[in-house]
Amino acid sequence: MFKRILVAVDGSRTSLKALDKAIDLQKLMPETEIYILCVYKHHSLFEASLSIGRPDEMDIPDKVLSDYAKGVVNHAKELAKEHGATKVRGFVKAGKPSRVIIKFAVEKEADLIVVGTKGTNSDKDGVFLGSVSHRVASRAKCPVLVV
Repeated sequence: MFKRILVAVDGSRTSLKALDKAIDLQKLMPETEIYILCVYKHHSLFEASLSIGRPDEMDIPDKVLSDYAKGVVNHAKELAKEHGATKVRGFVKAGKPSRVIIKFAVEKEADLIVVGTKGTNSDKDGVFLGSVSHRVASRAKCPVLVV
C-alpha cells in the first residue's frame, strides 16, 4: 500500500510518536521505506549578527543547526532500528519546515507523510495542531497522518 513513508522529526516527543507509528506501518508492509527528515530554519550571518549575546567564537548558525538536525535524525534512525524498522534513511534540509516537508515528499514520491501534532516550537496553549503539522496536513499532495 505505502512504498515510502516520510516522517518529519524535530526531536520533540510528538515527532518520536510519529516515528513509532511509521515503524508500526512498516511492520505491516515490510517493503516500505521510511524516510526520516529533520528541517532546520536557515539563519543568515546578518541574523546572527543581531544576537545580543556574543560568544568568544562565533559559529555560523546554519552549521550549528545543521549539526543539531543531523543528531536528531541519527537518534531517530537508531530508535527506528531498535524498534524493528528495516529500511530507514535519514535526511537533513534547511528552510521553512512545512514547505520543505511538502517539497521533499513530492521529490521522493512519498505515499504518506507522518507528523506529530506539535513540535519543539509549539506552545502549550491548548491548540490541537502546531503550525507546521497544520500546514503540512492542509497542503500536502499525499495523505498525512498526524499523530
